[in-house]
Amino acid sequence: MNIIIIGGGIGGLCTAVSLQKQGLSVQVYEAAASFQPVGAGIGLGSNAMQALMEIGVGKEIVAKGYVLHSQLFQNAQGRTLNSIDFSKLKEKFDQENITIHRVDLHRTLLEALEPNTIYYKKKCVSIEQKQDKVYAFFEDGTTATADFLIAADGIHSPIRQQLIPGSTPRYAGYTCWRGMTENKGRVIEYTSTELWSTKGRFGMAPLKNGQVYWFACINTPERNPTYQNLKPTEIADLFNHFPKVVPDIIRGTTAEHILHHDIYDIKPLSQFSFDRVILLGDAAHATTPNMGQGAGQAIEDALALSNGFKQYKELEKVLTYYEKKRLKHTAKVIRLSHQIGAATQIRSRLLAGTRDFLFPFIPSNVLLWRLKFLYESK
Repeated sequence: MNIIIIGGGIGGLCTAVSLQKQGLSVQVYEAAASFQPVGAGIGLGSNAMQALMEIGVGKEIVAKGYVLHSQLFQNAQGRTLNSIDFSKLKEKFDQENITIHRVDLHRTLLEALEPNTIYYKKKCVSIEQKQDKVYAFFEDGTTATADFLIAADGIHSPIRQQLIPGSTPRYAGYTCWRGMTENKGRVIEYTSTELWSTKGRFGMAPLKNGQVYWFACINTPERNPTYQNLKPTEIADLFNHFPKVVPDIIRGTTAEHILHHDIYDIKPLSQFSFDRVILLGDAAHATTPNMGQGAGQAIEDALALSNGFKQYKELEKVLTYYEKKRLKHTAKVIRLSHQIGAATQIRSRLLAGTRDFLFPFIPSNVLLWRLKFLYESK
């Protein structure tokens, strides 16, 4: 079977690596002109690490990552409201939660591919299925033909929107900056931290080699020109009501190491497979980043699809298996992440005060239990 993957992001590359390890013929078509060593940090939960180990690249990724033992949730004054002990996940599921530079993750996956697997400057604009073949049409006028096509081309996937015209991204109500800079002892070792206020939310986590990854979110209308192209000092001013470490970290980040995006997800879909085409990663189930599961769910997609090919020879059975494993699970992630975003982006002082008063009374084990479905055997 000849398989083509549209999109060379984390989901597409993981899928290519996993399928090639089974001896399947795979080509990846990526819209970008080349691999660009840009991006911020990323968190990979124990569930993602489980999948990466099964795919066969987990050890290399752990070696490039930084282990997290806990997560703290704090109010605007820096008082800890609650925490999650990630070591309990390690004890139960035998995998760590880590942070890693997105470039290191991406490069590791690229290096695991067979030579001449990926083709750049290939933006897919549409597809067509005829009998037992699927055709991908690219912006440069070329066409690729395959027995099976995997659409891993992101939240704005033209393929998904061709197959499901109403599946346009929905704005979450807030915009976000992400950056990396030198830690300089400002962030607690092995710990990620989130701070909440009615004016915004800030998160920070250590990375390997003395760096720190951070994000900063505020509620605002979609595509608000006020927040486009802000300088680091201007972003820091938006968050100077937090403890001094927060604006210090933002000001200490160079402009080229800051990314800015409005936050979107897509409404859970009722199907991922369409004859000889399947949706994967953000193209299938883009979620807000509030659970740190965007990459993790794409990685799990790759493993589920690969396992389907291991178990079945008939493509129809492979796709049925994939949907059974991934449809309901990813829909739950989308809904829960949306709920968490709503709770942490509260603007009302009354509601925020009530949240901050009640949150410390929730046992940490209950917070972990709510996430249990992420780590259970798929």
